[in-house]
Amino acid sequence: MATTTFEAVRAEALFASDLQCSQSPARGEIRAAVAATLRRMGVRGCAARVAGEFGDHPETAVARMAWALAQVRATYPGASRTIQAIRARRSVAA
Repeated sequence: MATTTFEAVRAEALFASDLQCSQSPARGEIRAAVAATLRRMGVRGCAARVAGEFGDHPETAVARMAWALAQVRATYPGASRTIQAIRARRSVAA
């Protein structure tokens, strides 16, 4: 499955948040953490945090990003289908 821009931004925000996979956060907690982290750090700040962690701790950053992406996909399931539908309509119209 290809990652959409929305998924990537949300996953980076969750990665940069204080939530831990060991907490087994609920969907509401994930949504709140993503929103709060984006408000606090912005899209670029989240991306910078992710880049820094991959540079400093690649052995743990890979697992955290995999967790973050899986949680985002489970929490926001309709987003990727919406993007795919828009892309499909654009390609038919072209």
